[in-house]
Amino acid sequence: MIFNKNNFSILSPSIMGICNVTRDSFSDAGKNYKTSNALKSIKQMIKDGAQIIDIGAESTRPGSDPISYPVSYTHLTLPTKA
Repeated sequence: MIFNKNNFSILSPSIMGICNVTRDSFSDAGKNYKTSNALKSIKQMIKDGAQIIDIGAESTRPGSDPISYPVSYTHLTLPTKA
């Protein structure tokens, strides 16, 4: 299967890294909120064998405030443009 110019096999498991770029991430306490930190984490995940990177742009923490589409889009695109 080809996705975004990358070849993925569905015959074996893939490794996925998760990078939350929210200020209040419950998993990393906002460590990757700054784009430079997110890129560093993503590069390390790829070095460690991740084939897919899930970038979390909106907090799902109970009580968190929803964000607008433009803000979510900005959170998602900053690490992918660098």
